[in-house]
Amino acid sequence: MRVVFFGSPPTALPTLNGLLAAGHEIKLIITQPDKPAGRGKKLTPPAVKVFAQDHGLPFLQPIKIRQDEKVLEAIREANPDINIVVAYGQIIPASIIYLPPFKSLNIHFSLLPKYRGAAPVQWAILNGERFTGVTIFQLTEKMDEGPILAQEVVPILPRENAHELETRMSHIGAQLLIRTLEKIEKIQLKEQDHSLASYAPKLAKDQGRIDWQEPAEVIDRKVRAFYGWPGAFTFLNGQRLEIISGQFTQGLMPAARPGEVVQLDKSGIYVCCGQKTFYLIEKVKPEGKKEMSAYSFSLGGKVRVGTILG
Repeated sequence: MRVVFFGSPPTALPTLNGLLAAGHEIKLIITQPDKPAGRGKKLTPPAVKVFAQDHGLPFLQPIKIRQDEKVLEAIREANPDINIVVAYGQIIPASIIYLPPFKSLNIHFSLLPKYRGAAPVQWAILNGERFTGVTIFQLTEKMDEGPILAQEVVPILPRENAHELETRMSHIGAQLLIRTLEKIEKIQLKEQDHSLASYAPKLAKDQGRIDWQEPAEVIDRKVRAFYGWPGAFTFLNGQRLEIISGQFTQGLMPAARPGEVVQLDKSGIYVCCGQKTFYLIEKVKPEGKKEMSAYSFSLGGKVRVGTILG
């Protein structure tokens, strides 16, 4: 099939690779503009743009796709059979959605109608779900409400963080899309049951702050869900300390108040949490520094038994 592809981050790349490997023709790629990234705020291209350049594929980077008439003209010239959308990052107008004969398909990282929105993977982990999934659905003008073509259930592994789960799901979604395209003319669209809808809104920066009054299991879900963005963090002596990884622990620990460090060893930093539970911090990122093991951080003397995190 002739395809116009919309996508931006690395999670879109398995689908692009899958489409090419299956013999589909990528006529045009639409991706986000270059954006400042990293500590130096260097202008950085999205992963999909790099892919397009490496494979000699034509691409556009509209600042606002809904206001850029040149994009619509370019898509018309490309004459696609279908549009494929994976984590593009902008709302696509109806004039583009319904243009190709097979319209536009989106890969969404949840079992719709659950977790409609920008952060389905993060909210599934945060809510303690044991399973999530991938949905192939037809885009409409309403967010994540279009009819479904295919779904696949994906288990959430016990210590999996959002980045790991999303990466795994990107490959599962790519394979599911390729199988869907093979039989697209025979598939009957299934309308979503909107009464069962739940939502996964974009995460805000301050949501990552840890409340040590919460049980360790809840804190563990936050650390895994907020990995990458916005990052789970606490404060130590007025400085932000990002918690990269850890796990909730079971067993006898000294009596302490929530947020108090109760033990230090080579495994990491043990912190008292709500309901007399304990969380083991294994890896941290101090403000302005690189990631390191919690044990290495503790050797610097900034944290000791009795220190209060908050």
